[in-house]
Amino acid sequence: MRCIIVEDEYPSREELKYFIKTYSCIEILEEFDEALSALKFLENNRVEVVFLDINMPNLDGMSFSKIISKFEEKPKIVFITAYKEYAVEAFEVHAFDYILKPYAEERIIDALKKLEDEDEVTNKTYQCHKITLCKNEKMIVMDWMDIYCCEADERETIVYTKDEKYIAKMNISQFFEKLPQDKFFRSHRSYILNLDKIEEIIPWFNNTYNVQLEDIDVQVPVSRKNIKTFRKIMGI
Repeated sequence: MRCIIVEDEYPSREELKYFIKTYSCIEILEEFDEALSALKFLENNRVEVVFLDINMPNLDGMSFSKIISKFEEKPKIVFITAYKEYAVEAFEVHAFDYILKPYAEERIIDALKKLEDEDEVTNKTYQCHKITLCKNEKMIVMDWMDIYCCEADERETIVYTKDEKYIAKMNISQFFEKLPQDKFFRSHRSYILNLDKIEEIIPWFNNTYNVQLEDIDVQVPVSRKNIKTFRKIMGI
């Protein structure tokens, strides 16, 4: 499970990071001291949880939450705030939790456990899943590990295996939701790659990469906005 922290007060950010790293396995992808930068990050990165303050400059946390609650891929929102009076509004945007500052250790631990418990239930749906794809009017069922990479094609997704190309009748964001998140990476708004199929990482223009996959003559781009996460995953 991956998260970001959106909190303009440095001490509160540091305290929350301590609790997350000490009491959970949740990965902190990035932290922000204002919401506009966080919003740009979410446009190109998959995040399961947003820890969100309310009183912030430029764009307040409640307005930010209303924007991301309309995303096709909705992260869970955990409000971290000193203000009790926004609890009703938080309910209206279906916030996962609402935690008051100063933090109570038991309250934080409980929220982290609930997040991980729900994530575990969700991930169980992936363990035995196969993927149904289309080719020449036929529906082909295959193991997701046979997928090397995927490419957006308007409202459909082109799926590459070792020997064939197939079509998934859904957009790339919907298709990404069906894949195991620890094995597949959304490297670009138009591409998904299977991390286990990477053969070579090729430096490219503007500090980006192209990824050469095993067995097939296909290179997958990694966009600048996803470089930091990719480097972390690959230990670069």
